[in-house]
Amino acid sequence: MFTNNWRRNFFENLLIETSLISPCYLYRNKRSDETEWDYGQRVAKELEDEILKLGQDNVMAFIAETVVGATAGALTAVPGYFKLIREICNKYDVLLILDEVMCGMGRTGSLFACDDEQVIPDIITIAKGLGAGYQPIGAMICQNYIYEAIENGTGFFQHGHTYLSHPVACAASYAVLSKLINDDYPSQVREKGDLLKQSLTKNLSQNQYVGDIRGRGLFRAIELVADRSTKDPFSKNFNIAGKIKKKALDEGLICYPMQGTIDGEIGDHILIAPPFIINENEIDEISEKLKITIDSVCNF
Repeated sequence: MFTNNWRRNFFENLLIETSLISPCYLYRNKRSDETEWDYGQRVAKELEDEILKLGQDNVMAFIAETVVGATAGALTAVPGYFKLIREICNKYDVLLILDEVMCGMGRTGSLFACDDEQVIPDIITIAKGLGAGYQPIGAMICQNYIYEAIENGTGFFQHGHTYLSHPVACAASYAVLSKLINDDYPSQVREKGDLLKQSLTKNLSQNQYVGDIRGRGLFRAIELVADRSTKDPFSKNFNIAGKIKKKALDEGLICYPMQGTIDGEIGDHILIAPPFIINENEIDEISEKLKITIDSVCNF
């Protein structure tokens, strides 16, 4: 799993003990002698190895982003990875918790990103797109047996925030969900996402500073490298991601840059998540402005 060190370090002393396994990071970690399927099965198997190492009774849950957001830039697991993760969790009675705060609510081309993985988690977290920017709101959805365990136990879930069940936020999210479902926005996102992928590939796939173009739907990212042949990243001191953000804004494009892509410290990527109503001309505009930006910042 990834750690976002520059965010995490501030709270290190407050965090509970966790155990990490390797991320499903095809671009950097697949061996030349294995297929994508074999690679995904290998890294998923690390979960079982870790559970056995720690002891089944000492493991409560496995938590992952279905499609990784800011920390690694739209990193998408290979087919079969999450299915094996689900099987391992079932085998050892471990909860599967999926974080879809960034990638959920239609962003990847399905209402829940895990729909495309054909996996149902025990708990899923959503936010951001749930309110579409109209009101801040987040939610946790759980399986019936988790709800019933609480209902038939104390009947009381000790959790709350000042704006819990805020009526305006709830009304906004209900309107957003109704629009997403009734107008079938996820399928539109899937189609536009394919166009975005094609446009990014056309304009950037041969760029000497572009290592990987990845993602799903309208949730795409570009991993930047100093050398395509070796996949060597830029030095952290160059602050490539930060410079990309500034130059892109000068060009009229807002993107989400991040450093620490590879190990929490080094590596740069740009995350692109345009609105669902984007049109084809605007899609091309994004990739063209990104090309100008990358060439300007990285060619020094």
